[in-house]
Parts: sequence; C-alpha cells; structure tokens
Amino acid sequence: MQPLANLHGKIMPLDEVTISPLDRGFLFGDAVYEVLRIYKGKPWLEAEHFDRFERSLREIRIAGVDMTRMRQRMHETIRAGGFLESTVYLQVTRGAAPRKHAFPKDVIPLELLWVQEYHDTYTKMCQTGCGVITYPDLRWHRCDIKSTNLLGNVLANQTASEAGCPEALLYLPDGTMTEASHSSFFAVQGGQLHTTPLKANVLPSITRGFALKLAAEAGIAVVERILKKAELDQVDELFLVGTTCEILPIVAVDNLSVKSGLPGPITRRLQAIYAEYVRRFTA
Repeated sequence: MQPLANLHGKIMPLDEVTISPLDRGFLFGDAVYEVLRIYKGKPWLEAEHFDRFERSLREIRIAGVDMTRMRQRMHETIRAGGFLESTVYLQVTRGAAPRKHAFPKDVIPLELLWVQEYHDTYTKMCQTGCGVITYPDLRWHRCDIKSTNLLGNVLANQTASEAGCPEALLYLPDGTMTEASHSSFFAVQGGQLHTTPLKANVLPSITRGFALKLAAEAGIAVVERILKKAELDQVDELFLVGTTCEILPIVAVDNLSVKSGLPGPITRRLQAIYAEYVRRFTA
C-alpha cells in the first residue's frame, strides 16, 4: 500500500503533496511532530500523543491548530486507506512567509499528516537483544519539545547505523546520559528501574511513561536519577523503549556485553506485560 497523506483536510497520495519552499518548517525547522503506532487500524496511546503534540505547539507558540480536527483527519485517513499495521506521522509548521527569523504575522500553520504501512524490523531484535553505541549529545537545550530540529539525532543515529547498531545512547560532556537518538532507555540495577528525570532536558517519551505504568503494575521500583556513562558497565540490564521498538533489550554497549550479554528478566517481564496490553487493545 502506498502512503496516504492529509494536507489541511484533503486526502491524497503522499507523493502528490506540495509545500511552499518558504514554509518555516523547511527553512528553520520551525515545526513540531508526532508519530503514532497503529495496531489493527487503531492508534496506540492516542490521547497521550496528542496531549504532547498540543504541549509542543504551545511551547513554540504556534496557535490556531484544532487538535480535535487533527485527530479526526488522522482517523479519516487511516480508514480511507484501510490501514491496519501502520504508523501515522503528524507535523504542524508555523506556515509559509517571507524568510525572516522573527515570527511572521497572520500566517496560517501548515497541518500535514500521513499514514503508511509498518514493516516491523524489531521483532527479531526484541527476542535476541541489540547492541548500541554511545555518542555525544549535540542537540539543543529544549529537547522536551518534539520539534523537527533533529540534526543532532540524525548524526548520532547515522554513526550507530555505520557501526551496525539500531541506536545510539547520548551523553553530555560531563558523562551524563540523557536518552537515545530516537528512543528512550532504562537501566536495571539491584532489581530497580533507573531512568533519566524529565527535568534533565529529555523528551517526555510516551512509551517511557507507559513503561513506568507497567513497572508499577509489576511491583518494580523506579528510581529517577542521572546515570553516568562510566556506570554503563555496572548495570544489570539495559533496554530501549519507543513507539516502534516497544521494549527492546540492549545486550551490548560499544561492543562490550551488558552482564551476560542476554536480555534480562525484568526486561522480559515488561515485554510480556506490554504485549498483553497490545493484545487487549486490539481484541
């Protein structure tokens, strides 16, 4: 199936969408976005994603976007294409205006989304675990906003890809671990989950929040703290969480095994609970 887009309420093939070269999303990255997983035609964690979408718009002061309307367009596009296992990408930019850094007046935000089939590349890795690399965090200081300014993420992930890894864990000059290039991560130590506090300039990941809910349900204690790069060889387990990878065990960092080099028991437990929630959601 070909991706199907919705531009300002008009449904069309994605390759037929045209956007002005003066759009501020193109010129400045003056835009925010969201990505949702679709299971059997149903958007997963929809309310949480749209709450974050609305927050990102508010933080960069893009006004006049009706979230209820955006959600309706998303559902209409999913139905129009008959999409089942898929993803939806939504993006709002400040709009098109003569190139000038300051916000233009009376500009209409660009509202775009598209739905495409999802071809799962993570199933095998979720069973065997994956290796990751570490990489300097080169991003700006408002990573809590899900903006399209992703060059730092792109460079990190490209380096990971060249190393044969699906992901890079990011660290600051003092060794503080933040998150990954397009996902979040957890460590397990002494039977507890350790996760970076949101105040540490990281994205309020939707899957991270859901994983915390799963941990509470499983009676697993959670510690929000700064993890240092030098500690990575001391943890019992590591795993990634994200919209597409769900819960993905990390078994090696920079070619060094995490403990036994196999997915750990707490990671496996959370994977099982996650899968059960998805099963119930799609039943």
